[in-house]
Amino acid sequence: MKITGSPVATVSIGAAQTPTVAPAPAAGNAPAALQSDVLQPAAEALAAMPDFDAARVAELRAALARGELPFDPARLAGLIQKFHGGR
Repeated sequence: MKITGSPVATVSIGAAQTPTVAPAPAAGNAPAALQSDVLQPAAEALAAMPDFDAARVAELRAALARGELPFDPARLAGLIQKFHGGR
């Protein structure tokens, strides 16, 4: 193999440019792309919903009290340990 004196591209090593990343929007301040006419009604409906369905909670409590909803405390404890990384 013969090595010729062909030009070699040089790379200058200097301060690398770091890409700028825009900070995440604060809670309640959706980016402009998400505030479109299509998504605005959905965002408003979601904001108007309660954190939980109180009627459904009452229904499940009543079913549990009547014995219609099975409850396995050992299984619940196992799931809690698994979720929270218990030993």
